[in-house]
Amino acid sequence: MGNLSANFDREEFACKCGCGFDTVDYELLIVLEDIRVVFGRRVFVDSGCRCSKHNEDEGGKKNSWHKKARAADIRVEGIPPSMIQSYLKGKYLGKYGIGSYVIFTHIDTRLEEARWEE
Repeated sequence: MGNLSANFDREEFACKCGCGFDTVDYELLIVLEDIRVVFGRRVFVDSGCRCSKHNEDEGGKKNSWHKKARAADIRVEGIPPSMIQSYLKGKYLGKYGIGSYVIFTHIDTRLEEARWEE
């Protein structure tokens, strides 16, 4: 069991540079828990929080939601990203950022809707 929620640990969201930035937005955590329950599979957080330097090193946008601890790039064990993306786009009409990539899905908790593809 996780130390943030039923299925997630704080370490999963930590900046990959090791700086110690490991916050996560509660609303984002709820979305990720929902994905875990609906699909019944483990959700891997490939990228959660990013400090400014790590975000720059990753080629992230200057105002990235990762820097605000309100975004995650995820994969779901055994489920194609396209299925996750379709689910999220159907459930969260009018809000959130959902980026469709071949090997992962980006989700952020911005208030308005934003959609993009790789």
